Amino acid sequence: MRFSSLVDRISGEGSEAWHVHDLAVRRQERGEDVIVLTIGDPDFDTPRAIIDAAVASLRSSRTHYSPMRGEQPLLDAIAPHASRLAGRPIGEERIVSFPGAQCSLFATALCLLEPGAEVIVPDPAYVTYEAVIGSTGATMVRVPLDPERGFHLDPADVAAAVNERTRAVLINSPNNPTGAVLTRAEMEGLGEVCRANDLWLVCDEVYGGMTFAEEHVSPLALTTCDDRVVSIGSLSKSHAMTGWRLGWVVAPLPLVGYLSNLAQAMLYGSPQFIQDAAAVAIGERHVETEEMRAAYRARAQIVVDGLAAAPGLRCRMPDAGMFIVVDIRATMLAGKTFALRLLDDELVSVLPCEAFGEGGAGHVRISLAESEDRLREACTRMRRFSEKLAAAPTAGR
Repeated sequence: MRFSSLVDRISGEGSEAWHVHDLAVRRQERGEDVIVLTIGDPDFDTPRAIIDAAVASLRSSRTHYSPMRGEQPLLDAIAPHASRLAGRPIGEERIVSFPGAQCSLFATALCLLEPGAEVIVPDPAYVTYEAVIGSTGATMVRVPLDPERGFHLDPADVAAAVNERTRAVLINSPNNPTGAVLTRAEMEGLGEVCRANDLWLVCDEVYGGMTFAEEHVSPLALTTCDDRVVSIGSLSKSHAMTGWRLGWVVAPLPLVGYLSNLAQAMLYGSPQFIQDAAAVAIGERHVETEEMRAAYRARAQIVVDGLAAAPGLRCRMPDAGMFIVVDIRATMLAGKTFALRLLDDELVSVLPCEAFGEGGAGHVRISLAESEDRLREACTRMRRFSEKLAAAPTAGR
């Protein structure tokens, strides 16, 4: 059988990232006491007002075709949110809704990239980026992030990677897996690099509503390069709506038109009842979302404290999000080896950060989508595992 070359461009390390997770889930299904910390699916319920809005919409037979860019109430709800990020008015005409941030990013890539183009991406980067970029025929150029700088991006490193083939810079702030949030100075420096080199600046901001102490700075606030900024948002993590599949793109007007054409070819609109619920989600205040953010911060502190005495392991508080990265380089184990052995020995599953790129080597990612008690137990098991490693001969690793 014959397949297109696309199938090769969308496979690789990123697509294999969930091997440890799949093993853990199978063992859990067999009745083993596995603590699954590999996946970023919130353990909270979607706020009740949002669910009620969806039910009411369904009962009103809101189950028909919708406009390609999205229903007007949804666009009108997203626009004030984008305006707050930008610090100035952003009109609804600059917004296109899609089924989730992943679809939003895929559509954006198809409209901006082509074979031979290069896209600069800070490394470690979310595991799907490589396949999304590869699907267009473009090449992903990784700029390593320094763990000793808290995985913060230096705009000078981006500038050094630019060449005549560079078309765009794709960033994720707050970042998955590291939890780092770009500072205003870092974002402004990055915007200047893009303006000076005629590059698109695409930012995945799905964790923007989940910062802890740090300020989330959106590239929409960069007035000097407004015509080249693309912001991607979602309700999946901030509102515990991963299964609802609702995201959006804020973009310059010419790109909005192309994205709308692509949405017509790909999707022919998103379900009306989901858009109605999403308009309530983003347009109203929900105390549950604030409670979720506080819970993730408390859980992150539990992990930091719980692993403080674990030999060979080191972690710091993330700036945002629902993950925490653990530095395991002192154990002299690769992330995948560490994760597989931890699962076998202590029934705890963590995600090896090599899946996010070479910049993640020597680190593993822990999801905070578990209760405080389960996270404490996971830390106890990880400490026991690290003590066992520390007592073993180096050659045995």
